[in-house]
Amino acid sequence: MARWCYRHRLVVLVVWVGALLGLMAGGGAAGTNYSNVFSLPNTDSTRAHDLMSKAFPERAGDTDTVVWRVSEGSAADAGVRERIEPALEKIAAMDGVGQLASPYTPAGAAQLSKDGRTAYAQITFAEQANAVPKPLVEDVVETAQDAERAGLRVELGGQAVARVQEPPTGTAELVGMVAAAVVLFLAFGSLFAMLLPLIVAIFGVGTGMLSTMLLSHATDVPEVAPLLGSLIGLGVGIDYALFIVTRHRKGLLRGTAPEEAAVTALNTSGRAVLFAGGTVCIALAGMLVMNLRFLDGVVIATSLTVVLSVLAAVTLLPALLGLLGPRVLSRRQRSRLAAEGPEPQESNGAAARWSAYVQKRPRSIALAAIVVMAALAIPVLSLRLGATDQGNHRADTTTRQAYDLLAEGFGPGVNGPLQLVAQDAEPAAVERLVARVRGTEGVAQAVALPAPPEAGITVIQVVPTTSPQSEETDLLIDRLRHEVIPQSGQQVHVGGVTAIFKDFAAVTGDRLPYFIGTIIALGFVLLLVAFRSLVVPLTAALMNLIAAAASFGVLVAIFQWGWGGELVGLGKEGPITAFLPVIMLSLLFGLSMDYQVFLVSRMHEEWVHTKDNARAVRVGLAETSRVINCAALIMICVFSAFVLSGDMEGAMAGIGLAAAVALDAFVLRTALVPAAMHLLGRSNWWLPAGLEKRLPHLAVEPKEEPAPAVGASAAAPGQGSVVHGFVRTDEGEPVGNAVLTLVSPGGSQVDRVESLADGSYILSAPAGGAYLLAATAGVHDPWVRHILIGGEPLVHDVTLTDMGVAP
Repeated sequence: MARWCYRHRLVVLVVWVGALLGLMAGGGAAGTNYSNVFSLPNTDSTRAHDLMSKAFPERAGDTDTVVWRVSEGSAADAGVRERIEPALEKIAAMDGVGQLASPYTPAGAAQLSKDGRTAYAQITFAEQANAVPKPLVEDVVETAQDAERAGLRVELGGQAVARVQEPPTGTAELVGMVAAAVVLFLAFGSLFAMLLPLIVAIFGVGTGMLSTMLLSHATDVPEVAPLLGSLIGLGVGIDYALFIVTRHRKGLLRGTAPEEAAVTALNTSGRAVLFAGGTVCIALAGMLVMNLRFLDGVVIATSLTVVLSVLAAVTLLPALLGLLGPRVLSRRQRSRLAAEGPEPQESNGAAARWSAYVQKRPRSIALAAIVVMAALAIPVLSLRLGATDQGNHRADTTTRQAYDLLAEGFGPGVNGPLQLVAQDAEPAAVERLVARVRGTEGVAQAVALPAPPEAGITVIQVVPTTSPQSEETDLLIDRLRHEVIPQSGQQVHVGGVTAIFKDFAAVTGDRLPYFIGTIIALGFVLLLVAFRSLVVPLTAALMNLIAAAASFGVLVAIFQWGWGGELVGLGKEGPITAFLPVIMLSLLFGLSMDYQVFLVSRMHEEWVHTKDNARAVRVGLAETSRVINCAALIMICVFSAFVLSGDMEGAMAGIGLAAAVALDAFVLRTALVPAAMHLLGRSNWWLPAGLEKRLPHLAVEPKEEPAPAVGASAAAPGQGSVVHGFVRTDEGEPVGNAVLTLVSPGGSQVDRVESLADGSYILSAPAGGAYLLAATAGVHDPWVRHILIGGEPLVHDVTLTDMGVAP
């Protein structure tokens, strides 16, 4: 497929561009129909909500609030009413506004604070917040705030108002892509190579987001799902293209023709991308274990975006490589390749030095990494799940200011009142219940609301003394459900947004252990089959748990404890959104699997060649740490940019995932994993013989034919060649039983032999081209060279020394 896409690049480009434009046209015509389904079946708050909907069908639309406060006098003064009432009448007359409850009517007396300085009006739209036209909300905000004057302050709150103060759609994505472009340019040094991952990510995320828009008409997709889909889609889309482009560039630098380099890159790193994308989707599908309707739409949006990003990486990318040819390399690299020929790819520089240092001091490095991760994980012990509201918005937003004005004038509980809903209750019993509720600790106000008698529904609105996010409010809900209501002898359900969020958090917390167990088990099985080892998947599972604990510790410190949140514009501290652990753990599992596969597969390859664990870990880390760190840096940029999304859940997910990726790549995969593997030694690769026979074989990267080198005197098609010589010490003594391995440009073993007593050896190559020749023997240091095999047998002697690689 890679070769076909390379050769038919124009067809592939037309198909992808046509798909993107077609989805844009369809999405623009159909619009969106996102929904926020937070309620849960068989919970007390859901039963209350269903009864409320039956009693008050006219309140089905979103309810927003206009709040005003005077610095002197009363909000009921004639001068204030002369400014506010015309604005309220104008708002009530707008098309799309269902009803407006004013404090200047007899029924609205409770909407004026006790000190008289604060008042509010409730606007009920005809539609839910996501369906209310933005121009209508903007007109409401402008009309209300035009009534301001010196000494009269007007603010607005509500979900519909919150939508119009969000930054323009795409701001976070744009900032993330600009940061990723800088990282890619520094990594590649080529403008064209930098653009390739970005283009692939744009097509993958673009088609994914537009498809999600259309699917929102067919199934429940929450409004936060597209944001999370674009977040993970940008990260994996850029990273997957980065892996393939890096492999392609290595092939070109080794002298491989552009088409063969692209085919080899797709046939090796491309297969790894398919495996990695599959693991991410499996991890996302693990959210279905939670059996929460809200998360089903998140699974659809994120999985679809990941699938399309992988599809773009394995089809669109080879077509783009075909268009660019050798221009994927920088001009300096092309000039050096033409003048000096293929260059060796021996590991050197900072990565090789760090890898050698880890080998020398594995215990101290492992201990330091564990201390860092443990320290960052400490805040997770105080993790509290809940829901964000407008009290968590930035201090300069009108929704946050309206929230604070209401809390100041009417008490913090007015922002999240509870509804006690009963059916067919007798009036006398209701009066007794209202009196009992008023005397309950934590209740500021309790009043029975008028309801249509034909509905048979009684609603008691309860205003807590504490804010909706307070632990005391949670305790009040428990007190009402388990003490006050049972003592009344009535069947009453506690509802309201605050109660729904509490039930959502409770159900999520109860099911979270099953979800964690599922994704850990899936990861263990996948790595067990891929690397045929029990220790490697066990290590990976432990590392995933450590990374999750540390990243949630960072999340709690910033968003729940408020450490630095206001400084970076994240708003006021509060509980962690209830569904976030499920989403973050799914994404963290998938991304950690990507890095683990990329790192350990190179170690496993070296282990298969040499059976030297120390060398396998050292070489694997040296040759993969740079690209892993580069990929992680890109994801950190993309995820961190979602702080600018204007959505608290998006900011939480972005910061949490950025912290998780940073800790996973820079601490776990670069330090703790290789240090632990050095300490474990050969047991890293242990697998019981009985299990070995029963496991299916899964090759992340297939054994490929080495491509002929440009300018090399390659063997004729279908013909092989050999390399032979002697293995000697630096004193000229023959070395018997030395293990010699011939490795293809793609990293696969071509042949492996042991030298004879006189030191002679002979290795077979299927075709001419560039190869890696490695030799190991007892106490001698490993020896590695890049060689070029032509049509004739190549004579190449090997000199082993105890002082390092011979010159």
